[in-house]
Amino acid sequence: MPLSNKDLEYFDHNVLRLPGEKRTEYHAQVDNLVSELKKRITNKSELKVTKVVKAGSFAKYTILRNVDDYPTDVDVVFYITGVEENSKSYEELCNQIYELLIDIYPSKKVDDFKIQRRAATVTFVKSGLIVDVVPVLQHSTDMDHGWQFDIKSGVKNLTCAPCHIGFIRARKEKDKHFRTLVRLAKRWKHFHDIPSLKSFHIELIMAHLVDTEGPAESIEKRFGEFLLYISRTKLSERIDFPENSRKRVVSFSDPVVIIDPVSPENNVASRITKDEQERIAKIAEDTWETAVYASVENNDEVWKEIFGNRFKTKD
Repeated sequence: MPLSNKDLEYFDHNVLRLPGEKRTEYHAQVDNLVSELKKRITNKSELKVTKVVKAGSFAKYTILRNVDDYPTDVDVVFYITGVEENSKSYEELCNQIYELLIDIYPSKKVDDFKIQRRAATVTFVKSGLIVDVVPVLQHSTDMDHGWQFDIKSGVKNLTCAPCHIGFIRARKEKDKHFRTLVRLAKRWKHFHDIPSLKSFHIELIMAHLVDTEGPAESIEKRFGEFLLYISRTKLSERIDFPENSRKRVVSFSDPVVIIDPVSPENNVASRITKDEQERIAKIAEDTWETAVYASVENNDEVWKEIFGNRFKTKD
C-alpha cells in the first residue's frame, strides 16, 4: 500500500524540515555576521556593500535540518560595487572576505574558515551552521543581478538571488507539496552520497516536473516520477524554464544541461561528468525499484534503504 501524503509529511516535518526555533537561531547568527562583515568591508576598503540577501535553500525553505551530522548551510549574498569585473579581482575579493571573517571570529580555529570556488565559508561548530558568504559584483543597471566568477575556472556568470527565491516560491504556489518533495529528494541524495548532484539541481529538476506534469497529488507518486525521470533520461534531455522563454537561447555541449532560470547563458550542471551522469541515473533506477517494492509491501524498513534509519511516519 502506498504511503499517504500524511505519512510523508510527518517524516518531512518531524525529521527533515528545519524547525522554527533553529531558523530563528540561524537568522540571529547570520544577522550578526552580516553586520560585522559589512562594517569591516566598508571601513577597510573602498568597496561598497549595496545590499545583502539571505539566499540558497535557507531562503527558499527547502533547507534540511542537521540529520546524521550532514551540514546545514546558509548562503548570504553580498552585492558589492567598486570591483573590476574579472576573475582575478573576484578571487582577491573572496580572499579579502576570508581574512575579514577570521578577524570577526578570532577565537575560532583556522579550519573553520575556507575559500570555495565562489564564496568564503565559516563554520559554527556549536550550532552546526555553515555560512557561505557569496560576493556578487552588482550589475550597473539591474540591481538584483550581478556577476560571479568561478575562481578555479575563471568562468563568469550572471546571477540574481531574489529571482532564484521567487522562482522556487512560484513553484510552491503551483504545488503545495513542492518543498516537501525537494527535501525528500535532497535527503535521498545525501543518504546515498550521489556524486555531483547538487541541491540546486534537485530543486530545478523537481520544478521541471511541476512545469511539465502539473502539481503532485500524491507525494510518493511524484517522488517516484522524479527518480524515474532521472533514470529514464539519464539527465541527457536539456531542461529549460518558462522564465527564459524570451531570452537568447544558448547551446551547450556538456553531458547534462540544466539552464539557470535567471540566466540562460549559465548551465548549472556543467560540472557533471559523463561517468557521474551514468552513476546518478543508476542510483535513481535502483532507488525507484526499491521504492516500488517498499510501496507494494507497505514496509517502512525498506523505505529506510532510501531515506536512512531516521525514516518514520509516526511516533
